[in-house]
Amino acid sequence: MTTDNILSYCLSNLEDVVLMESWGERGIFYNPGNRLKRGVYVLTIKEKDGANDKASRLNRDGVYRINIGLRKETFLDRFGSIPKRPAAGKTVAMNIDFTALDCILPHPVYAWMGWVCVLNPSDETFEEFKLMIQESYEFAREKYGKRRS
Repeated sequence: MTTDNILSYCLSNLEDVVLMESWGERGIFYNPGNRLKRGVYVLTIKEKDGANDKASRLNRDGVYRINIGLRKETFLDRFGSIPKRPAAGKTVAMNIDFTALDCILPHPVYAWMGWVCVLNPSDETFEEFKLMIQESYEFAREKYGKRRS
């Protein structure tokens, strides 16, 4: 599974999304007709560590992370609790190995918002993650509707 495969899947299967690059990441945003400046996040792909996000050790050769935002109820069902927001530049306080490959994990920085991630998913893990991408997409559509009203 490559980053281009993942982005292609999203662009082919999710309506009214656009691909944008910002902050050293590529992202899929829900933005019908490009009515908003950026749109609403559906998914991002991060391929290198950032100043405030090093917990996944993305500077390892060939390592990337897919990030999506889920409803907090879904996050709770999967992980049991939502951590507190970490201080700037810190990681959420969870007993998780954020460097683990091919595992669906809480996001090391944004888990407090219900975000999850996976580093270098296999085809099998990506099949499971597709259901979460669909939820993230539907959640983004809801957020978009609230912004537009």
